[in-house]
Amino acid sequence: MDLRKLFFLPENASAHGHEIDIMIYLLHFLAIILFVGWGIYFFIALVKFNRRANPKANYHGTHSHVSSVIEVAVAVFEVVLLVGFSIPFWAKQVNALPNRTDLIKVRIVAEQFAWNIHYPGKDGIFGRTDPKFIDQQSNPVGLDNSDPAAKDDILTINQLHLPIGHPAYIYLSTKDVIHSFKVPVMRVTQDIIPGMSIPVWFIPTKTGDFEIACAQLCGLGHYRMKGFLKVHDEEGFNAWLDQQAASNASQEGGSGDDFWQ
Repeated sequence: MDLRKLFFLPENASAHGHEIDIMIYLLHFLAIILFVGWGIYFFIALVKFNRRANPKANYHGTHSHVSSVIEVAVAVFEVVLLVGFSIPFWAKQVNALPNRTDLIKVRIVAEQFAWNIHYPGKDGIFGRTDPKFIDQQSNPVGLDNSDPAAKDDILTINQLHLPIGHPAYIYLSTKDVIHSFKVPVMRVTQDIIPGMSIPVWFIPTKTGDFEIACAQLCGLGHYRMKGFLKVHDEEGFNAWLDQQAASNASQEGGSGDDFWQ
């Protein structure tokens, strides 16, 4: 049985997604057990303790400890979920940032109602940004073009490109209100708070075209704040980098082969 389809989950395209799915399955199994159990108890109580079966009130109550045992069992199950699954996963996926030479670094700056995506280019160094340079049409992230590190930077809107098998380390920030970066197939959801740069990372394990959603109501145009993630094979990603470099007036004919070095 494919539990992912049973619980209507999207496909998993990230290295850590299976661990997220396991926690989702366990939580749902607990919820189902509690729902069915309490439903049975409610039905029994309606039948056993109705007015006809009990014309005289019982002021002594029950002497059974079954309810206490059930409460302890549920508490133990929740502790196992927290200590055995959630805390170790948090320590590995959130607190322990990847330390690999093939890391892909990207900045994503959210705004009403778009995802502005900033790559550091071949040199691996983000160009300096400043709000005074922001132009909604030509420079939505405020890139300082006088900075030498900015010459090979790549800017896209609503289009995130990543290679398969390489950790994607993404710095999230916002120009206005709270947004939430959500890529369901990567099992990633992260709120973006004004004034903060918040990192999130994942490793794509499948090529294809996927959706980026905003999971936080951010205004009247929230429904159209949709981005697209394309995961390439390594050759395809380098070809995309070459294409972007060719269209960059400050860098012609560059190669993307050493993008992550």
